Amino acid sequence: MNKILMLAGLCALLCNTSCKNKPVEEKEEQTKFLVTTPAKMDTSIVSNYVCQIHAIHHIELRAQERGYLQKIFVDEGQFVKKGQLLFQIMPNLYQAELEKAQAEVNFAEIEVQNTKSLADKNIVSQNELAMAKAKLAKAKAESSLNQVHLQFTEIRAPFDGIVDRFQVRVGSLLGEGDLLTTLSDNSKMWVYFNVPEAEYLDYKSKAHNNNQSVSLLMANNKLFNHTGNVETIEADFDNETGNIPFRATFPNPDGLLRHGETGNIQMLVPIKNSLIIPQKATFETLDKKYVYVIDKDNKVKTQEITVAAEMEDLYVVSKGLEENDKILLEGLRKVKENDKISYDFEQPGKVIASLKVPAE
Repeated sequence: MNKILMLAGLCALLCNTSCKNKPVEEKEEQTKFLVTTPAKMDTSIVSNYVCQIHAIHHIELRAQERGYLQKIFVDEGQFVKKGQLLFQIMPNLYQAELEKAQAEVNFAEIEVQNTKSLADKNIVSQNELAMAKAKLAKAKAESSLNQVHLQFTEIRAPFDGIVDRFQVRVGSLLGEGDLLTTLSDNSKMWVYFNVPEAEYLDYKSKAHNNNQSVSLLMANNKLFNHTGNVETIEADFDNETGNIPFRATFPNPDGLLRHGETGNIQMLVPIKNSLIIPQKATFETLDKKYVYVIDKDNKVKTQEITVAAEMEDLYVVSKGLEENDKILLEGLRKVKENDKISYDFEQPGKVIASLKVPAE
């Protein structure tokens, strides 16, 4: 009797367990995941390069004569026009020397006139007349030289630009060559950025000329509202960094950019036959990126990938995936290694078109 009761109880327990597990198995079988493949296409990515911004003309203004700084006619940061008077070095000494030289010219002219009159009457020789004319020429040369020295006491703007900080003040004793200030022509800006050798080679193989348009991301993370053109590439690579400097020219009609600023150049770089996957199909572990690949038995396998470039919602993959690999698109947190899943396949073009849907 006891054996019969034990057997009946065991049958009931097995039946109960079987009934409980059946819905779970059916639920697992009903769960389907979304799977896609990498999209293979030609695309372009935006490469960023740290840059230095320079005025198209940026020069130092220095004293050309020795003397006391008598007057400053402009202020720091002021826009000045070409030929505008900026500084005046005390001209008294040079003015006196010029007047002395001019007097020598007048004396020599009178001497030439007198000698010519005597030579015409054969009282003196033609050689003496030639000597007098030579003295006059020398006096005129001395006068012209002193005129130049006097002009050098006035420092004028060689071009339109913005005056920088003054290095001297009124009353300063200046020596020849002393720095007064700097002057910047900001109407156009030269922006220098360094490009790695591999990217330089790709650029040269695809570009028919050096006038590629680029954008400037300023230090406040806003794009400058004018595009620039790559106009020149320097001759030599830096052997230590493996980079070569590019130079882009930007118009600066509003004067927003100033000499010495920094930013980032954004350049569109074409990529042929690239493999593109959604960012939401990836996960990260210890600074490495992975995807879940579905094998021929519908099992989930972890695969490390190398990201060559990043776009909005997308990664360009250079290593780790093939064009026909099936990757898990959604539900990454619901699976683990070697799980067998059922899935629905979605074409990569349709996936890319719907990438504004938030990732899980």
